[in-house]
Amino acid sequence: MWFEPVSTLDLIIKGLLIGVVASAPMGPVGVLCIQRTLNKGRWYGFVTGIGAAFSDIIYALITGFGMSFVVDFIENKDNMFYLQMAGSIMLFFFGWYTYRCNPAKSIRPTSPRKGTLIHNMVTGFLVTFSNPLIIFLFVALFARFTFVVPDHVVQQSLGYLSILVGAMIWWFVLTYFIDKVRSRFDVKGIYLLNRLIGVVVIVASIVGFAVTLTGLSL
Repeated sequence: MWFEPVSTLDLIIKGLLIGVVASAPMGPVGVLCIQRTLNKGRWYGFVTGIGAAFSDIIYALITGFGMSFVVDFIENKDNMFYLQMAGSIMLFFFGWYTYRCNPAKSIRPTSPRKGTLIHNMVTGFLVTFSNPLIIFLFVALFARFTFVVPDHVVQQSLGYLSILVGAMIWWFVLTYFIDKVRSRFDVKGIYLLNRLIGVVVIVASIVGFAVTLTGLSL
């Protein structure tokens, strides 16, 4: 077993980053969150994001549980090197896809009725949960950040909790920002925000690839 002693703080920081990266791209739920923030108010948009965050953590747990079955494989240092390289490459293509896609296609007419906060949260959950392909993103992120660490249940649990917190922080910041610039934010703003997120993910993947290739540590 080649893992260095697990740092709880490291796993928490990794979890926060994973939560933000998994939530940031402007897919259907991101656009829905922005629409509700603009049309219904900030807190309606925020609880939509909360629903998405709970869906994300379910898929994160499924991914981590699946990877835990290949403990012998990921405990091998050479195998982990290739996993991290593959994770960086997958993140690069994910960032490129995010940069290239047009989130305006996800815009749908909104109901004139606000509904309850619980209803908005549940629909946010269902929209996100209906896309199981996010598992591939979590596989890439977990490999890139060496997030799954066998035999460290407490630290790993705090890491998963951090993913949820990271996602919630993203939705809180996003809805706060959209609410503040609501008079100047339009479809073009969604498009530019999505392209910026794509660039950040691409740069992060390239940095991660270089770090793994040179044997440095983040």
